[in-house]
Amino acid sequence: MVGARSDRHGARSIRFVQRPVTAWRISLLFRTVVIATAATTVAVIIATVWAALAIQSDLYGARTAQVEEDTKRAIDFTQQNLYDAAPATDRAAIQSLRQSMLEDLSASSSTHLIVGGPIPGLTSDDAPSAFKSRSDVFDASLVPDGLREQVRTVPETQWLQPIGLTGVDGRVVPGIIVGQQIQLPPVGSYEVFFAYPLTDVVETLVFVQGALALTGIALVVIMGAVVWLVMRSVVAPVVDVARASARFADGDLSARLVESGQDELAVLSRSFNQMADSIENQIRELADLSLVQQRFVSDVSHELRTPLTTIQLAAEVLYGDRDDFDPIAARSAELLHDQVGRFEQLLTDLLEISRYDAGSVELEREETSLSGVAEQVAESMRQVAWQNDTEVRFRGADGDDVIPMDPRRIRRILRNLVGNAIEHSENRPVFITVAQNDTAVSVGVRDQGLGMRPEHVERVFDRFWRADPSRQRTLGGTGLGLAIALGDARLHDGAIDVWSEIGVGTHFVVTLPRVPGPEQEVVPPIAAQPVDELTTGDLRAGNGTDTETLVVMHKPEGER
Repeated sequence: MVGARSDRHGARSIRFVQRPVTAWRISLLFRTVVIATAATTVAVIIATVWAALAIQSDLYGARTAQVEEDTKRAIDFTQQNLYDAAPATDRAAIQSLRQSMLEDLSASSSTHLIVGGPIPGLTSDDAPSAFKSRSDVFDASLVPDGLREQVRTVPETQWLQPIGLTGVDGRVVPGIIVGQQIQLPPVGSYEVFFAYPLTDVVETLVFVQGALALTGIALVVIMGAVVWLVMRSVVAPVVDVARASARFADGDLSARLVESGQDELAVLSRSFNQMADSIENQIRELADLSLVQQRFVSDVSHELRTPLTTIQLAAEVLYGDRDDFDPIAARSAELLHDQVGRFEQLLTDLLEISRYDAGSVELEREETSLSGVAEQVAESMRQVAWQNDTEVRFRGADGDDVIPMDPRRIRRILRNLVGNAIEHSENRPVFITVAQNDTAVSVGVRDQGLGMRPEHVERVFDRFWRADPSRQRTLGGTGLGLAIALGDARLHDGAIDVWSEIGVGTHFVVTLPRVPGPEQEVVPPIAAQPVDELTTGDLRAGNGTDTETLVVMHKPEGER
């Protein structure tokens, strides 16, 4: 029986702890009331503590000023009486004069806790001994040595110090000791100390603190009740919105809210219903488009590949025998060969874009030097650069630029950018620059061609978009290259920035983070807007080593 009761008690304790945790997690009303009450409590505590400290400081300051004034008045009054008294010529007269000094000090001050005595070295040998008021609460032993030393060293100044005084009931109450010198003619200087209990200040402060505490508790309770009442009237519609949203998220596209009234909650209900209608229509349209797209990709894959392969083989045969044809037929074979290749590239790009849209693209990362990849691309574009009478200048990174990447996709990005730069360079040099820092590695591809207007720069990554549709393309692009390049960069959690200016040229910068992840803070080592060093002087190639060589390509090897 005892064990059973203990188990039940333990289970009740666990439930008692779990209930607030569960309520905090699932109840907006509970969470809001707790937060508001906690915030109010903190604010009230801060306000009451500040008020209590301010009141305490003011009370203590006022009491200190009162004590100083009271002591000064007593010292001045007594000192004047001592100067006006008849000169003491014998020990008895001096003793009587000292007694009158104590009586004057007690009579002219608001405290009877007074002690004093001759200062060694400043009084004659026949000076009367120390004196004290008729009280056991305060004697000379309670005077701190530091205060006594200050009084003896600086006679013109009034000195004070806080102290704890023991009352008649044995309790220690705070107090203030004030000390100053006084002259007792004709024997010399005496030190006098006044003790002032701060019992009245303590009682006032206790009362004020109690009143502030009660007021603070009342404010917290009232605030909690007000928040609970307000939130209770708001939470019910919000709960309905949450339930309808959960149903909608679970696939029940018919979930709607009841619209009633004209207040903000009614507007929320109507907005939710309108949003649900719009999303339902869009989901159905997207579902239909997705089915069409999937069917299109499947049809393209199965239906176009086979005839395209046949056409390509036939075009290769005709292209190989074009020397035996008449000029018109030979030119037709060349055009057929080129356009079949372009059509194959277009089909490949369409399939790649479809994979991106379907979210089925995966990276094959490996630790690779971006300078090495960029240099390989520069070498592979040698023939294209020669055909367009263009120089391609390459400069590797000065440091470690090895990062995890998919080399095949990065090569595809750079081939596309370098090919576009060569085509639009207007026979001026194309610059490929790799740089690195602690967060990322970047490669910039710049041409000095015609450039683009700002509105064209904003659309440069759109699919099938061309800045000048009438311009003849010499490299056979499909209009999807930059869109695919941007997708490849984003797969690496990177980015492609572009800068262009009419008559100056265009600069593309691919930035890849050293540590993959969308939350990584990346500072591009190369700015999109180029600096003068990119276009003047030698651009040298190298992978961060001391030996660097200039790479300038005009013609393939053997054709110079």
